[in-house]
Amino acid sequence: MADAPDRAAETTPGRPPVVAVVGSGYMGGGIAQVLALAGSRVTLGDVDADHAESTRRRLIDQARAFEADGLFAAGSADVLGERLAAAASIEDAVAGADYVTEAVFESREVKRSVLERVSAAATRAVIGSNTSAIPIEELSQWVTAPERFLGVHWMNPAPFIPGVELIASSSTAPAAVEFAEALVVRAGKRPARVADTPGFVANRLQFALYKEAVRMVEEGVATPGQIDTVVSNAFGFRLALFGPFAIGDMAGLDVYAASYESLAAAYGERLEAPRLLRDMVAAGHLGIKSGKGFLDIPAEQVPSLLAYRDRAYQALSALRDRLGAAPGL
Repeated sequence: MADAPDRAAETTPGRPPVVAVVGSGYMGGGIAQVLALAGSRVTLGDVDADHAESTRRRLIDQARAFEADGLFAAGSADVLGERLAAAASIEDAVAGADYVTEAVFESREVKRSVLERVSAAATRAVIGSNTSAIPIEELSQWVTAPERFLGVHWMNPAPFIPGVELIASSSTAPAAVEFAEALVVRAGKRPARVADTPGFVANRLQFALYKEAVRMVEEGVATPGQIDTVVSNAFGFRLALFGPFAIGDMAGLDVYAASYESLAAAYGERLEAPRLLRDMVAAGHLGIKSGKGFLDIPAEQVPSLLAYRDRAYQALSALRDRLGAAPGL
């Protein structure tokens, strides 16, 4: 079993890997669509054959609707009809697979049962868990040959969100990470290798924001609708194009540090400036205005970056105007 990560060498850049998706709900189904459209033959495994076949039909019908709306390329539904298969059991689904996506409910008990079954039946496959927050180190204890196991966290909805987090445990072989990375790149996604901490990067940030938003509702600062309006039209608007460090470097880290002083005075330790930010400012590293920040953006690229930023914001504003308001919001 120690040679399981060698599947990366067998399938890249040769034939597309044979894939199994275990847990064919909303997330698993979307992952199956993406990987099948990227060239893989994908077998769906669920609690029984009826559930798997029902999902197969749903994914094909959904693809036809996506085609009609211009979201999938013409012929995508036919491709899925050829490349998606439904298995009678989880064990049948993963037999012969090069790669298995575990996308079952976010429950330790459920994941333990499924990972034990998958790793026993798919003795050579690389296995990726789509867990949203459970540490991969914890999940790996239930996987036979954990060197071929890692977190491969897709975003919702999988067909349309480009980001995928790759999370290795202390047991994960580098070849398994490389295999998963090549798989998602081939599917047109943008992977990022991140550390194995609860929530990883995306959900740790997302849930920190959500908690503060709910707290503001509790305090009577604003209604949920008002908060959503502010976020989607202010800093959340920028986040569609840039991450927090790029935004901070462009704004000025000294500005951020000064703002944290006001926040800490009102809210205490939870909104104090992070030590690393304070150290950066004390050293005179203020972002693009000083020539060095968290991202070390080359000075000669700053004018082009700012011009890109302005064009991108204008284009995003125009796109939102064309789309109109989201129904019901």
